Amino acid sequence: MTVASAPRILRTVQQVRQWRLDCLLNRESVGFIPTMGALHAGHCSLIAESLKQNDHTMVSIFVNPSQFAPHEDLDAYPRTVDSDMDQLTKAFTKKQVSAVFIPKVSEMYPSGIELEVSKQRGAFVTVHGCSEQLEGGSRPQFFRGVATVVSKLLNVVTPEKVYFGQKDAQQCVVIRNLVKDMLINTEVVVLPTLRESSGLAMSSRNAYLSEEAKSESSVIYRALKAGESFYDEHSKDGEAVDAYLISNEIRNVLSTAPSGFKLEYLSISHPETLDDLTTVKPGIGALISTAVRVPREDGQETRLIDNIVLK
Repeated sequence: MTVASAPRILRTVQQVRQWRLDCLLNRESVGFIPTMGALHAGHCSLIAESLKQNDHTMVSIFVNPSQFAPHEDLDAYPRTVDSDMDQLTKAFTKKQVSAVFIPKVSEMYPSGIELEVSKQRGAFVTVHGCSEQLEGGSRPQFFRGVATVVSKLLNVVTPEKVYFGQKDAQQCVVIRNLVKDMLINTEVVVLPTLRESSGLAMSSRNAYLSEEAKSESSVIYRALKAGESFYDEHSKDGEAVDAYLISNEIRNVLSTAPSGFKLEYLSISHPETLDDLTTVKPGIGALISTAVRVPREDGQETRLIDNIVLK
């Protein structure tokens, strides 16, 4: 029986750059999956695709402080590096992840990092026009933090391809615009959302929920699918569909959620610009996205996001 070898762990920017230089000298391609750890099957699906498409695959594990506001759950965010490494070693048998970048905060933010934006010093990246709405409406510094850390990681790793999941739809739009506007020579690959058998989108935040709460949270996907079905039925002849009516179908299903579920937002927007739509036209389609706060056994709430794409 062959024992899987563990990926090489790199801790510093210099180590990553030396590893990447060796790949370049050998004319070997690199695929990259940036993560905040707490790896699940959704991450593994991204990694599996990278392993198919590239000579080498690198994964980063870094809980990025700049995308958390002072009142958010940075300290509570799950940090499971040991189990993550165990999973990376055992989950892939035919081909292994080549390297894992696990930097300290000081490595990624050499000027230091404060959670309060007004106290921050150093360089930060903002992608205007697609960062302010949806998730950005309630978390104004979130995509500034995402764009900043992804810029840093792509600058260090310089991969041929970087992989993200459709679950984080707005993040994908932000990063595509970032890569285009900053002239970064990396292809952004977006793969479909991986879901649990109930339909619940896989997320590291699901770890906060009990099995009962996860089962109940499947109502989010059922609601989105109801909106999709309404659109498919009413767009058969190529006619535009009223976004308000699609929204009503979704809200009707969400209204059946257990007590304590709170709809934070429901948006039907252009799939590329994220502008709000009044009608959805076949061939252009729309991104339907939502955030729902789900009660936990400890009295706190977990914020779940999900989306579905209309064609």
